[in-house]
Amino acid sequence: MDPLDHTEEISGDYVVVRALEDGVTIIGLTRGKDTKFNHTEKLDRGEVMLFQFTEHTSAMKIRGKAEVFTKHGQVKSGREFTE
Repeated sequence: MDPLDHTEEISGDYVVVRALEDGVTIIGLTRGKDTKFNHTEKLDRGEVMLFQFTEHTSAMKIRGKAEVFTKHGQVKSGREFTE
């Protein structure tokens, strides 16, 4: 299979996650009848990663202290922000 023949449309929204502590975990969850873990990433303090929702990834779970930036605004994750 020629990788240039791959025509999957990439048009999902982007999300930026900036870790505010070591060991922040980002878990991608699949679409469909049964939601499953698709992909896991670990970030350390100061690391930034850009994510995109696709036809296969419909949700993300973020565990740890982080800032999340989307076209809808910014939110922080972590226990200290929910108390």
